[in-house]
Amino acid sequence: MRRVKFLLFFEFTSLSFKNNNWYQSQRFMGDLVVAGSQSKEWGSWIKSPILTATNYTVWAMRMKILFKVHEVWDIIEIEAVDQKKINMAMALLFQSIPEVLILQVGELDTAKKVWEAIKTRHLGAERVKEARLQTLMSEFDRLTMKDTETIDDFAGKLAEISSKSAALGEEIEESRLCKKFLKSLPRKKYIQIVATLEQVLDLKTTGFEDIIGRLKA
Repeated sequence: MRRVKFLLFFEFTSLSFKNNNWYQSQRFMGDLVVAGSQSKEWGSWIKSPILTATNYTVWAMRMKILFKVHEVWDIIEIEAVDQKKINMAMALLFQSIPEVLILQVGELDTAKKVWEAIKTRHLGAERVKEARLQTLMSEFDRLTMKDTETIDDFAGKLAEISSKSAALGEEIEESRLCKKFLKSLPRKKYIQIVATLEQVLDLKTTGFEDIIGRLKA
């Protein structure tokens, strides 16, 4: 029942914003969806970021500023007892998170509890991503080319790790890939060509595919 009441309150608040020109239609700015709210003191539109699966850290920073502008950050920080401020903070939160998340946290009765629930969910996901990235980088550091492998086989392994790392938000620079590739080749078989390439090429600007092509030539 409490959840239904709050959702009704939120719908009413949204309608009030519209009727008083306190609400701006959602629009896209790059990969950021924003909704507008207006501060009486500031007298201008303030954009509220929409939380996504990948922007929690920046979203939280922006929301903190938004709470301060509306003078309700104390509701989040120390859970002060002020129903008017709680309602405002809840309204700001509920217009800044996706509907599926609203359904998950709608039973919570204070803005602080909603804020902490969102934080717990996303920081948990961040820790998992960080752990996967660390495992991937350890694999990258340990990887060496076997005598039985071809240039293409080993290059494919490095490229796969690079792609997985990029998917987790960490780009491996081409210069690092090139240095890793040359360093990991069997020395007895490739020592002369590696020495030559290191002398004639600037590994900071040479592309990974260029290195592979020269070794296969």
